[in-house]
Amino acid sequence: MIEAPAPPAAGATPYLELQAVEAWLGPRRVFEDLSLQLHRGEHTVVLGPNGSGKSSLVKLLSRELYPVVRPGSRLRIFGSETVNLWQLRGRIGLVSQDLQAGYGGQVPAADVVLSGFFGSVGIGRSQVANAAQRQRVAELMAQLALADLAERPYGQLSDGQRRRLLLARALVHGPEVLVLDEPTNGLDLKAKHQLLAILRDLAGAGTTLLLVTHQIEAILPEISRCVLLREGKVVGDGPAAQLLQDAPLSALFATPLRVCEANGYRQVLPAR
Repeated sequence: MIEAPAPPAAGATPYLELQAVEAWLGPRRVFEDLSLQLHRGEHTVVLGPNGSGKSSLVKLLSRELYPVVRPGSRLRIFGSETVNLWQLRGRIGLVSQDLQAGYGGQVPAADVVLSGFFGSVGIGRSQVANAAQRQRVAELMAQLALADLAERPYGQLSDGQRRRLLLARALVHGPEVLVLDEPTNGLDLKAKHQLLAILRDLAGAGTTLLLVTHQIEAILPEISRCVLLREGKVVGDGPAAQLLQDAPLSALFATPLRVCEANGYRQVLPAR
């Protein structure tokens, strides 16, 4: 099932380089010998079943998880093994369900977006936003159809509205790379399609997307590379058009599947 990795786009620069990485979550080893490169300008999906290590890969990139230091192992982000977290937050935006669950119900919606400037969950007393930051928040909320929710408590919002808020939060710095960890989980059809349309616009405008998911229907037409992950191992890496097919996906999810395609999107059906 291993495929030759897709060639990077012309002039692409790796924003993530993993070589023989071992990493643990508590007593559980999630990666033993993981090697992977992800490039700017190359929209990529990391696809795999639950428990395959997808969210742990996101945590390596966001520096919430650190690999074991050992000879021959390396993790580089934007070409450096030494990462300044403040600088990293300006270059990589993150939308995740863990982040969504971290906000208290009484936090005003605008403060969720504003907290992206501080890399925090909510706004503390010592965190004072300037006029330019507040203007940026207002602009993003207007662009994502959230302007009328600015003062509404986070707990009163729908999942779709919360996800768009987190997207606005991720965009405050104008990041080069946007990482989306299961972005459509829990959304109804209207909210899902709204979010996917926004992500397509971002992809077209030059933001590099890294989509991490187990949902085939969440994979945008703009995604050109597919990395298949299972039990902490890369079992496929190549052009999305080649890997998002019946046989590779049936093997990945260990169940017979048939892929249907329309308008650049894919759905999977039981093959029997």
